[in-house]
Amino acid sequence: MGKRPLVRRRGRGGMQFRAASTGKLVPAKYPSFDLTEQHDGEIIDLVHESGRDAPLAKVRFDNGLIFLYPATLGSKVGSKVHFGLKSEISAGNVISIQNIPDGTIVCNLEKNYGDGGSLVKSAGTSATVFSHNPKNVTIKLPSGKFTTLNPKNRAMIGTLAGGGVGERPFMTAGNKWRRFRTKGRIYPIVRGVAQAAYVHPHGGGRHQHVGQSSTVSRDAPPGAKVGSIAARKTGRARLKERKFS
Repeated sequence: MGKRPLVRRRGRGGMQFRAASTGKLVPAKYPSFDLTEQHDGEIIDLVHESGRDAPLAKVRFDNGLIFLYPATLGSKVGSKVHFGLKSEISAGNVISIQNIPDGTIVCNLEKNYGDGGSLVKSAGTSATVFSHNPKNVTIKLPSGKFTTLNPKNRAMIGTLAGGGVGERPFMTAGNKWRRFRTKGRIYPIVRGVAQAAYVHPHGGGRHQHVGQSSTVSRDAPPGAKVGSIAARKTGRARLKERKFS
């Protein structure tokens, strides 16, 4: 009896496929202050969390509460930040997007009011406040797409720190494995045609080739659901030559 393909093993779940839980801190969210509250805070430390490229700012607010959320470029220990409905447009301040002017660079936006920030949280990323209207605010995301959000949602002014971390080479396979391990991603990835026939549907044969169509039905059983799953079309698109008389 053969082994289950990797895609089937991952679907079943197990400790070997889960993201490492060590080195994790508390969820990096905004404090649950009321919309009308205004608070001043001070960055007392910059910390690293395993699996997160952007550093976290440890902020102590004037009421004594301490929270962790992603830091912006230029953040340093001792920097002052403001949290509230309105504030000065400067890096690190957290304000409702209804009071942020068009064209301002922001990050760590709330998708739904009170969720503590869930959009644009990757290292080195930023979004742009595009336009306002009475019912919503349009935001241009790093992907270039536009989204509309509730005007009450909060955002942080500036660009998230930690950009460019992905441009540094790993140098060793062990470093790359640990990097993927902290994020719960699989590494290394072995091609199906390079495996044995009893391990993978694409394996076996005198040469490394699939041997049959690699497009499978969306309803295929887990053991065979590898390759191009429910592909509408495959192959390279070719432009047809047009003849003009």
